[in-house]
Amino acid sequence: MSDGQRGVDLETSIGYLLKEASSALRSAMEAVLRPLGMTVTHYSCLELLAQRPGLSNSELARGAFVSRQSMNVLLQSLERDGIVTRPAEARVGKTQPTQLTARGRRELAKATAAVKAVEDRMLSGLDAESQGQARRILRSMVSSLG
Repeated sequence: MSDGQRGVDLETSIGYLLKEASSALRSAMEAVLRPLGMTVTHYSCLELLAQRPGLSNSELARGAFVSRQSMNVLLQSLERDGIVTRPAEARVGKTQPTQLTARGRRELAKATAAVKAVEDRMLSGLDAESQGQARRILRSMVSSLG
């Protein structure tokens, strides 16, 4: 920095290292999902619906870390392609709960295997105890900021 102040040491900054890891993970996931015709957001949406059927557009957007508008565009595309179904009219308020179709579950199974291989590669340098420790540390960081 030009005024004599020291900046953040990028070699030891936890925030920078987390961002670097996140970027590397996303790039690796995009690389294995692209041949399946998916993006990370597409995959995240399907995974969320498999684990929590009936989520609304807003809930899916929050879970996939995208805007409601972006999620709505994705859901419209997935619905056109027969990957998800949503009722024509909301049962309560404006919420349209989304469900995976059989085709969506088949596509998700392929994507999950590809993403699991990336995660396994990412964790390959850590033993089981260190992996558990990393999960606890990351959950603690999220909790501290949330």
